[in-house]
Amino acid sequence: MTIFEELRADHDRQRELVDQLLATSGATDERDRLFLNLKKQLEDHALAEERYFYVPLMQFDATQEKARHSVAEHHELDELMEAVSDTGQDSSAWLAHAKNLAHKLLHHLEEEEQEVFPSAGKVLGENEKTSLGSDYRREIEKRTSP
Repeated sequence: MTIFEELRADHDRQRELVDQLLATSGATDERDRLFLNLKKQLEDHALAEERYFYVPLMQFDATQEKARHSVAEHHELDELMEAVSDTGQDSSAWLAHAKNLAHKLLHHLEEEEQEVFPSAGKVLGENEKTSLGSDYRREIEKRTSP
């Protein structure tokens, strides 16, 4: 699979997790499990995506600015995850933070897929798209295996 297919598969998982998380209420084991799963998914994804997608894109003038912007958004998402983590799950503030996180995450994923992917597709060669996809998936598997 290409880097785009690998990233989109993980984006779809993230969308599903955030939808499931927002459908929960109160301080429950399910809410905790979903949040921790989303947090781990986002951390692993950001690390591998930066290494195997954004670092290569920073080498090209045409994609450098978009790559840097997306990495900056990863840091914003980290801060939002901390806000959710630091708030009691049965508090109304938790839901407000979680909704803000969901909004920013969905915006980030949409922006990547609609703006960054097409630009990246123009500067990366076909072999590079496939090799970056393999490298990305290997990194994700390494980080998620016990």
